[in-house]
Amino acid sequence: MPLVHTRELITAGRALCAFNVITVEHAEAVAAGAEAADRPAVLQISENAVKFHGGLLGPIAAATAAVATASSARLSLHLDHVEDEALLRQAHAHGFSSVMFDASKRPYGDNVKATAEAARWGHERDIWVEAELGRVGGKAGDAHTPGVRTDPAEAAAYVADTNVDALAVAVGSTHAMTERTATLDHTLIASLRAAVPVPLVLHGSSGVPDPELRRAVAAGMTKINVGTALNKACTGAIRAFLEAHPSTTDPRKYLTPARAAMTETVAGFLRTVSG
Repeated sequence: MPLVHTRELITAGRALCAFNVITVEHAEAVAAGAEAADRPAVLQISENAVKFHGGLLGPIAAATAAVATASSARLSLHLDHVEDEALLRQAHAHGFSSVMFDASKRPYGDNVKATAEAARWGHERDIWVEAELGRVGGKAGDAHTPGVRTDPAEAAAYVADTNVDALAVAVGSTHAMTERTATLDHTLIASLRAAVPVPLVLHGSSGVPDPELRRAVAAGMTKINVGTALNKACTGAIRAFLEAHPSTTDPRKYLTPARAAMTETVAGFLRTVSG
C-alpha cells in the first residue's frame, strides 16, 4: 500500500502508535505488527538513528519506505526528534509526511522562533509538524520531575505562536525506560487537552503500563511514541538465542526471533492504544 500521510492517520478518530525504526528488522516488525493488529501505525526514524547510519538519512528512509509500501497496513513515515535544521530540510526529499522538530532544549523564546520557522517550512511542503514543550527526560540522563511538566496555558500560547500541528507534552513518562512503571498525570493530560487545539503526543511510552496508556488516551492523548520496548524485545530475543546456540554466526538465525519479538510488541501496543 502507498505511504499514507501522517495527518490522515492522526485525524482518523483513534489513538495512533508511532514506532522507532533503527534497522530494517524494526521496520519489518512494525509493518507485520500493524497487519496482525489490523491497525495503522507510524514508522519513525530519529536523528539518533540517522547518526547511527553514518549521518545518512537516505538509505534507512528508502528501506523503511519500501517495507511500508510492501505492507497491506496503512503506514506513514515520520522523522523524529530532529534538532539539526539541515536534517529537517531533508525530510521532504525522502518521503516523510511528518516531522518532530525538537527545540525543547532551547530557551523558550528561541524554541518558539525556531519551531515557528520549522512549521512554516514544513507547511509549505505539506509536512505535518510536531514539537515538544516541557522536558520528557531520559534522553541525556535527565530525571523527570514535576517541575518540568508542560503547563497548559504556556502550551496553548506555544501552539498559537508556532502554528505546529501536534504537541509532545511532559506528563510523567520518561524516554528509554526498560520497565513499565511510569505513572502519568491524567489530570494534567485532561487540562492540556482542553487548552491545546492540536493533537497531544506522549513520548517515552515504553515505560507506561497498559492501563495507564488506556487512561491517557481516554484523557486526550492521540499519538503514542514507542521505541525502547522494541529494542528490549529485540535484544532479549537475540540474547536468549545466542545463549542457547553460542556457536551461531549467521545473523539471520537470531534476527528472525528478534524480529518476531518486536512484531508481537508492536501488535500489543496497537491493540492496547487503539482498542
